[in-house]
Amino acid sequence: MASNPRQTGRAAASAASRTLRSSSATKAQKSAAASALAQTGNRDQTGRAAASAASATLRSPSATKAQKSAAASTLSQTPSRKK
Repeated sequence: MASNPRQTGRAAASAASRTLRSSSATKAQKSAAASALAQTGNRDQTGRAAASAASATLRSPSATKAQKSAAASTLSQTPSRKK
């Protein structure tokens, strides 16, 4: 697995927190937000299940801006694929 030094920033962590507290967020949206928060301040990387949830959140027309921000942060921390 390739190394990815990216971490969740302050704004994305705040968006992820709002998503986790939201009663209208779906399970996939909350999963993506939780992954983003778990990667705040450390070098952890996004796993396949969290990346899939983040992708679903980004494609969802009902996802809020905060939910999409948290999902984008999660996806940016996915390790690079080997070619």
